[in-house]
Amino acid sequence: MEIDIKAFCNELMRNMQENILPYWMDKMVDPAGGFYGRRDGNDNLVPDAPKGAILNGRLLWTFSAAYRVTGKAEYLKMAQRAKRYIIDNFYDKDFGGVYWSLNADGTPLDTKKQFYAIGFVIYGLSEFVRATGDDEALQYAMHLYHDIEHHSRDRQRGGYIEACTREWAQIDDMRLSDKDANEKKTMNTHLHIIEPYTNLYRVWRDDDLRESIVSLMDLFFDVMEDKKNHHLGLFFDEDWNRHDSEISYGHDIEASWLLLETAQVLGDEKMLEKALAHTRAIADAALQGRCTDGSMLYERHGNGTFDNEKHWWVQAECVIGQAYLYRYHGRADAVDRAAQTWNYIKNNIVDAESGEWYWSRKPDGSINRDDDKAGFWKCPYHNSRMCMEVNNTLNCSDNN
Repeated sequence: MEIDIKAFCNELMRNMQENILPYWMDKMVDPAGGFYGRRDGNDNLVPDAPKGAILNGRLLWTFSAAYRVTGKAEYLKMAQRAKRYIIDNFYDKDFGGVYWSLNADGTPLDTKKQFYAIGFVIYGLSEFVRATGDDEALQYAMHLYHDIEHHSRDRQRGGYIEACTREWAQIDDMRLSDKDANEKKTMNTHLHIIEPYTNLYRVWRDDDLRESIVSLMDLFFDVMEDKKNHHLGLFFDEDWNRHDSEISYGHDIEASWLLLETAQVLGDEKMLEKALAHTRAIADAALQGRCTDGSMLYERHGNGTFDNEKHWWVQAECVIGQAYLYRYHGRADAVDRAAQTWNYIKNNIVDAESGEWYWSRKPDGSINRDDDKAGFWKCPYHNSRMCMEVNNTLNCSDNN
């Protein structure tokens, strides 16, 4: 199969502009401020649901990026709304950082400092700066970067710890979610620290920030990547002893392109050469989870069994990862495979009637309505980013 690349990109951008983003503008704007916290799997609004920092940071990134790419004023309006709500409600004016969650009325609920969440707020703020040049957003992004460096970075052993109390003291439960192991360092958090740091470096060429990014790159390639199979380890103690034997296909394929993007932004030839070799191996390892219909499995358990659920975000990242293999690794067939993954998404994950995407397809093929349509973890970031990133990677747009 040889696809029409321009038509492929146009179809993705239409999905973002006609299916994904209208859902959030029409159904998730809270008249009292910001955005609602949840719509359940049956698309029912839960107006009193808590509001999460991760969701709001991702909304800020999504609408900022959409405005930067398309120039549409309605996206800027949503980005401005998200930025204002984050600064006025999520930012901790006494201790710095951002609260993990707010009540529906915007007052603090869970005040712990999860560095993964702070990273996503930096990601959103830095993208708003890319799109608008806004100095207030840049100043807050810089403050949050310094918070992570001061309170999370382990300068003795390398890397970043997971969480602290509101006052930056030690916290017993460091888990990002109840699905995670209670370990001090995780691949997932490091991935979503290097992601916003890279974006921040685009708008703030700070030497210390660059050093932070380079140290993270080295950790991924020299410590977290399994040298035997090229999958990334998930959970580590503070001395970088691994405490899992799982394989997360979605995180592997996401890391394969994010880490290459970071090397490209840094502009260092030696790092880029290293990143090309490592990310190619990581992507090939991730694609062991790709099925013949183009979809990607969620993960492989340590006992050798598989989680066959087809999560929305894993499919989206699989499309980008394959587009990167085509563009930057010379894999001629990878763009066709990316289009096949998109066809799976279009036919099984996109909700063409009500808008947005379903959380997943269960192993039996049924739609997962147990998990949210929109909520604390379900947002327009992975899928909108897929549309814009592929459009850019395949040279279908003049916007960079």
